[in-house]
Amino acid sequence: MIAQSLELDKTYVIHPYTSMTNPIPCYLVERADGVYIQLKSGEKLIDGMSSWWSVIHGYNHPEMNKAGTDQINTVSHVMFGGLTHEPAINLAKKLVDISPDGLEKVFFSDSGSVSVEVAIKMALQYWNAQNKPSKNKIVSLKKGYHGDTFMAMSVCDSETGMHTAFNGVVRKQIMVEAPQVKYHEDWDERDLNHITSQVEANHDKIAAVILEPIVQGAGGMRFYHPKFLKGVRNLCDKYNILLIADEIATGFGRTGELFACNHANITPDILCLGKALTGGYMTFAATLTTQKVAQTISNGNPGIFMHGPTFMGNPLACSFANKSIELLLSTDWKANIQRLEKGLNKGLLPIQDLKGVKDVRVIGAIGVVEMKTAVDLPSIQKSFIEQGVWLRPFGKLIYIMPPYIITDEQLSQLTSAMHHVIARL
Repeated sequence: MIAQSLELDKTYVIHPYTSMTNPIPCYLVERADGVYIQLKSGEKLIDGMSSWWSVIHGYNHPEMNKAGTDQINTVSHVMFGGLTHEPAINLAKKLVDISPDGLEKVFFSDSGSVSVEVAIKMALQYWNAQNKPSKNKIVSLKKGYHGDTFMAMSVCDSETGMHTAFNGVVRKQIMVEAPQVKYHEDWDERDLNHITSQVEANHDKIAAVILEPIVQGAGGMRFYHPKFLKGVRNLCDKYNILLIADEIATGFGRTGELFACNHANITPDILCLGKALTGGYMTFAATLTTQKVAQTISNGNPGIFMHGPTFMGNPLACSFANKSIELLLSTDWKANIQRLEKGLNKGLLPIQDLKGVKDVRVIGAIGVVEMKTAVDLPSIQKSFIEQGVWLRPFGKLIYIMPPYIITDEQLSQLTSAMHHVIARL
């Protein structure tokens, strides 16, 4: 039965970032509870990935389940054009209340990549509304990642990123050097030199700067100094440029602050959220902006924001998001993230001394082991399963972003498995 299902999967299903004809092996899931993924073949795995950083409260959470069931029994979906509903209204207010001060308007969409598309479209319409269509370039950081759709790809690293196959057709933006000063290092003002020179030379054609605050995710799992973020905010203010913060991966406490922008106490002009927004229960995203941006777009031609996904404001997704935020804020989430950071440091820092390891770094509930050379994914994934954990490395990076409900013992099992497997590479 298992072999048959996996063969059908291989025949018909396209999985991410793998060959369509000779894919990396998949493992058949039977169910998931708490921090555990139960495979059909019998293995019970501690999930160290939070299913790509989204399942912060764990799987099959009774309160999340009830929120979804209650909403299904009322209305699962209704178009958002001309209609509205309380789950969306309540969620928009929640997001405005907890996000950095000054963000006052919320646009809902169906994925993180789309939220980036929406953010960039907002920036472009903002300048068009002021009769400055020449301000249409976006500044982005090397080592950055913002999604897989076309405008999102244009602001990802075009040399070392995942989208080099599209370099010939993706729009050219202004790419600047990634920050080099690490989060815990002494700040060096020269880290801002390259982005400063590019903005000074090109500000008349720049609509916005986009970046991932503090943590560059899929582009390299890099943690940089808050003063770089503060410096970019000041640079955007000086040269009248919008700042877009992509917090799809970092939002909702992952870095130790509710939003990574809070590390530098700054407010972007546009903020992108996704992943953990619904606690991993549904695909959903939000793009927040200021009253100024919203009013400017509305005063321009055509007087409306030109985007409207079919499943925008989906009531079921909004209900999951409302419950997820409620669960997070009803706990001492900051102390819990500090607990996870302590456990990650304890378990991962000794790995630094192993052969083949280039660097180990931790911030909040993110732990990263960077190898000197790329790992063999099918082989190392099999080894982790044998150790009773689920991890999904990429390139040179073996990292974990566990669910926030993970116990110290379960976290220790995760980090011990990493140590065991890496020691044998």
